[in-house]
Amino acid sequence: MPEAGAPPGDPIAFAVIKNAMDAIVDEVAWTVIRTARSEIVKDVMDYSAAICDARGEMVAQAKTIAQHLGAIPEAMQAVQARWNGRLAPGDAVIMNDPYSGGMHLPDIFMFFPVFAGAEILAWTVVICHHTDMGGRVPGSNAADSTEIFQEGLRIPPLKLFHAGRMDETLEAMIGLNVRVPDRVLGDLRAQYAACQVGAREIGRLVERHGADGLRGHLAALLDYAERMARAEIATWPRGTYRFVDHVDSDGLSDAPVPLCVAITVREGGSLLVDWAGTSPQVRAAINSTLSFTKSNAFLSVRCALRGDIPNNAGVFRCIEVTAPEGSVLNPVSPAPVAARALTGYRVMDAMFGALAQVVPGLMPAAGEGGNTVVCLGGRHPDNRPFIVVDMISGCWGGRPDQDGIEAITNPSQNLSNTPVEVLERQHPVRIEEYALVPDSGGPGRFRGGMGLSRSYRLLASEAVLQLRADRVRFAPWGLDGGGEGGRSGNWLGEGEARRALPGKVTMTMRRGELLLHHQAGGGGHGDPLARDPHAVARDVWNGKVGVQAARDAYGVVVAGPGARLDEEATAQLRAEMAVNRP
Repeated sequence: MPEAGAPPGDPIAFAVIKNAMDAIVDEVAWTVIRTARSEIVKDVMDYSAAICDARGEMVAQAKTIAQHLGAIPEAMQAVQARWNGRLAPGDAVIMNDPYSGGMHLPDIFMFFPVFAGAEILAWTVVICHHTDMGGRVPGSNAADSTEIFQEGLRIPPLKLFHAGRMDETLEAMIGLNVRVPDRVLGDLRAQYAACQVGAREIGRLVERHGADGLRGHLAALLDYAERMARAEIATWPRGTYRFVDHVDSDGLSDAPVPLCVAITVREGGSLLVDWAGTSPQVRAAINSTLSFTKSNAFLSVRCALRGDIPNNAGVFRCIEVTAPEGSVLNPVSPAPVAARALTGYRVMDAMFGALAQVVPGLMPAAGEGGNTVVCLGGRHPDNRPFIVVDMISGCWGGRPDQDGIEAITNPSQNLSNTPVEVLERQHPVRIEEYALVPDSGGPGRFRGGMGLSRSYRLLASEAVLQLRADRVRFAPWGLDGGGEGGRSGNWLGEGEARRALPGKVTMTMRRGELLLHHQAGGGGHGDPLARDPHAVARDVWNGKVGVQAARDAYGVVVAGPGARLDEEATAQLRAEMAVNRP
């Protein structure tokens, strides 16, 4: 008898199609990087690519921002409802409306139909975070907006390209409403070029396998992923598993924002992810649309499944996600949503905390809490606008068998830190510190990753600063006895003259002022006294853990050149600590 996940029909042809779709969608993604204009796309890599079948179900996704891709089904529904039967070869539809399946205004979806004869066979989809969408502040990403109308240009599903030509009316409308039209329109053209590459390669598959054959294999690929996911979830222990995590505040109030999840493992290999008890929607722009909430929930579960399950919408069929209407995870229009990514990171943290109870020994401790966004917008001396959108990727929490990783993207994304040379070459800023923060990794048998520090000195006359950070109040949590990671911090000025800033702020910076950000460190995993003392000594020697922290958290005594381990003193101290534990 074939195993539960076995593909039907011709397994060789099925494997060829499956691997071809993965290769095609990665080629779409590489095309974006090669043709994009802005550093947020080509250097930070804040974009995604996918291929959907004719119905709009995602059959393949690129190795890009997985956090985006679970939102495609709802966005596709809006596109098909408006344009069904009214598209032709070479057309492309864009949208960014958060209340039509989008996420926030800077993320513009582009949907490109791939035809076989007169019928749509598939869709190539590219999502890019654009440098600016207009609105009250440069970058269109402020956490302190109070309604979506302040956040920028809101685009329903509209046809940007007609048979390969950009619509002049929509092009003019977008260009007039954004601060850097060359970058925004250039990145939209990059999205279109990438979609064309995907369509071309899908056409080559049709030449080899026929349109009907390809349709059948795409449907089989979705069913295959669903069967594999259900078979694995069916092995998980039945029950309901709960976890609560918090966003520090919305920035307009000091009240913490709780996110409460209950994951129920049900019969038949399915899950219910219920967010009842989560905070009502807030005044500031950290609300997460339901499509984005679902996307992060899908991704979190996918992280707990075996690695060879295809990354497609078949997995989504096993997961039901509910969030109360009017909550921070399912807001009602016109609630602002620009900084919704921060809440999405905390959705994943809460999901990981609950999943650690379902599949113990598999999930990591909490990481840095998601990237920090530093946005600086102003003008050069010749009046040309500049917009810095820097997304700082930090660290992972300790893992069940390894330390957390430093200076790496959050697990929900595949971002890269902007190179210092790119920032300084293109914008009037100087990066004076880019380093790891000592003692920021949570103690554990496997230490949490260290947070990053980054500082920005403004060289222009003035600029509007938007800062979106978190984990100042609620530190990243540890697992299985591991300790919390270090908290984040923000300061303006230097030395004795520096003053602390809140995690979410919009303000004006003046020439010569210095902004310093310390990102949170990851939580630890496992008992710190179970950590190899030699590993602690190496951390001290490398400047990752201080001498006092080694003694207090790990019971390790180091002394002398090269942070030499004092084994006798360490054994005695650890014995005392074990006895005196509460």
